[in-house]
Amino acid sequence: MKKHPAKFSPPIVETAAHHLQGISLLGQGGVTSVLDPFAGTGLVHSLRMYGGDFKIVGVEIEPEWAEMHPRTVIGDALALPFGDSIFDAVLTSPTYGNRLADHHDAKDGSTRRSYKHDLGRDLHPNNSGMLHWGEEYRIFHRMAWDEVRRVVRPGGRFILNMKNHIRSGEEQPVTEWHVDTLIRSGWKLRHIEPIPAKGMRYGQNHQARVSFEFVLVFDSP
Repeated sequence: MKKHPAKFSPPIVETAAHHLQGISLLGQGGVTSVLDPFAGTGLVHSLRMYGGDFKIVGVEIEPEWAEMHPRTVIGDALALPFGDSIFDAVLTSPTYGNRLADHHDAKDGSTRRSYKHDLGRDLHPNNSGMLHWGEEYRIFHRMAWDEVRRVVRPGGRFILNMKNHIRSGEEQPVTEWHVDTLIRSGWKLRHIEPIPAKGMRYGQNHQARVSFEFVLVFDSP
């Protein structure tokens, strides 16, 4: 079984479930349709464990990870295979632009975690897992969020899990950039909830970890 370096954690999914319940996001038949365009190994489907009547679809670009859950389809977050305005909500945790984007091949026997290392091969060209925080990362996610806005119905909800990281001794404002970008494109920020982040206990920046990741809740225009 293939590993994945950045799976959804149960506290994130539980927090998201809370923000998807009781908010009039009921589609046909009282079911709330939820999309994860960066589904990875499919842990978004565990949303059902926390109550609510959800119809969940995951999209993952790497076949090995998509095949780890039967309700995840192979697809590209930059060209989602769905019509306009058909989902009540999106819940996703995209890449953070941190060292998990490293492309090197470990040859010294040390512990390495990255999207490439865990998958065991080069990533798909449209996999953001190869992008460090920078302009290419920002261009990619602007396009991804345009697709999210296209497939979420008016009045729908977008729940984003995001985390900053340390680079060259300084905290990188990745979360702040996503918030600002989504607000500028018309999303209304409803709630920000910090979640304690464990992080890895090794690596170049292991002594200066960011203590929290965030659940960001937006409502569509």
